Amino acid sequence: MAEEKTYLEFSEPDGGSHKFYEVTIKDTEVIIRYGRIGDQGQSSTSKYPTPEKAKAEALKKINEKLRKGYEQAVMGVRQKRKITQRTAQMDPTELARIQAERQQRRQAQAQPQSGSTASPARTSKPKKVTLTAPVVWEFDSGSSALGIFIDDGLCWVGNQAGKVYALKHTGEIFTTFKLPDGVKAIVADDEWLYAGCDDGNVYDLSGKAPRLAYQISDDVDIFWIDIKDGILAISDAEGTISVVNHEDESQWTKKSQGDKGWMVRCDEIGVYHGHSKGVTMYDWEDGSEIWSHPTDGWIGFGWQEETVVYACTSNGKVHSFTKKGEVSTVYHCDAFLCSCAAAEKGKYVFAGDTYGMIYCFDQEGNRLWKLSSGCGAAQSMQYFKGHLYIVTNLGILSCIDVSEAAIEAAKTGTITAVKAIEAPQVEQVATVATTLETTSDTSQGVMVECYREGGTLRVRVVSPGYNQSWHCQFPKDIREAGARFMVDEVREAARGGFYRVLGNIRKLA
Repeated sequence: MAEEKTYLEFSEPDGGSHKFYEVTIKDTEVIIRYGRIGDQGQSSTSKYPTPEKAKAEALKKINEKLRKGYEQAVMGVRQKRKITQRTAQMDPTELARIQAERQQRRQAQAQPQSGSTASPARTSKPKKVTLTAPVVWEFDSGSSALGIFIDDGLCWVGNQAGKVYALKHTGEIFTTFKLPDGVKAIVADDEWLYAGCDDGNVYDLSGKAPRLAYQISDDVDIFWIDIKDGILAISDAEGTISVVNHEDESQWTKKSQGDKGWMVRCDEIGVYHGHSKGVTMYDWEDGSEIWSHPTDGWIGFGWQEETVVYACTSNGKVHSFTKKGEVSTVYHCDAFLCSCAAAEKGKYVFAGDTYGMIYCFDQEGNRLWKLSSGCGAAQSMQYFKGHLYIVTNLGILSCIDVSEAAIEAAKTGTITAVKAIEAPQVEQVATVATTLETTSDTSQGVMVECYREGGTLRVRVVSPGYNQSWHCQFPKDIREAGARFMVDEVREAARGGFYRVLGNIRKLA
């Protein structure tokens, strides 16, 4: 079967858009592939009644891109632009120390005590080893990691190779996803889970396979994301903060006083943005600035509790601010900080530095302890039910017991036997869904339909009992005028006014 292929590129100078669009015609099929130049990108396939109809539709798509400034190009001539990857640069001596100590601990834990027939729960610390935090288990994801999310069910890690793993709290691997590019952040919004990636997109991880949820401009170098009630906030390399609504349409964009926007956190009242000059709060609706405070050093990571936001800095401090904009406690560490987190209501505040050390403070700012992570610099972290979970520049997801008893034992040099989990050699990996399952069964789930409103494709619920005047949040890359779909669930957004799809999507045949 002969095929016709058209390859187009759109590349702007000075760091602007840098993307491709490829159309392939195979008999009655039209295959569209698009993304950043140099990446594999996303693809979708549409079938038409005749080859002539397929060719006409393909030509229509090509002409639309040409009118927008795309040009005929040869694949591979233009090179992929660099994406900012955040990997903590550890001192070589410290890195060698950590690797040597990891090996020593494993050897010590493998040797049973005299008179014992089984490996002990605890062993004496090998000589000349820095005091190490009491690690329960650690998982090697295989590449430097930034994305982390922990809840009652699973522990998620996403690394810069695009791998996403979900582990049970006992350490067993539950599922594995493969995304098109490196993972910058994993965030939850009620029952939805999302990953922001280096390809400029955000993926929904809530179904059997990842699905494209938000298509951010391809020239945006995502640093961090957060989502609240279906509304997405993005901070980027230029220090810009952008808010996108449930229809993947821009609400507002603001340029901060600085750059390196590694922090964005959202709640019902606003967006909290950390950048190279400090922390700024914006109003959800129009992006107006509510308050702004400078910090000592640029922001590397941020955390929030109900009434307080925390921002760790390159100068070894964790700054805290009430959400009313009042300057609160400053927590002092000894080196460049990569991440921070807090227990409920700020009872404990944690931080991790580039030397692989973990700090813990009480609410008043008193340092309670400082211990080695034993697995590298904690680039992101989250506290959950008596444990601190970290992901590191060495690609490790580590579960640390931070109870008072475990920490006191660690301070004496007693170490806990660590359960080491390796990534499987042969994995059952779910990749991003670019095609849809089909079904003729309308008895299971909720029916929605795609329709054209002006020049935009919208989705509404057609099953009884729903407000059909409301739009439904739905992936843009699978919308097709006139098509109907069965979805697992449809829920009203917490803020009202639109619906959200949860779970799997099947196209009605």
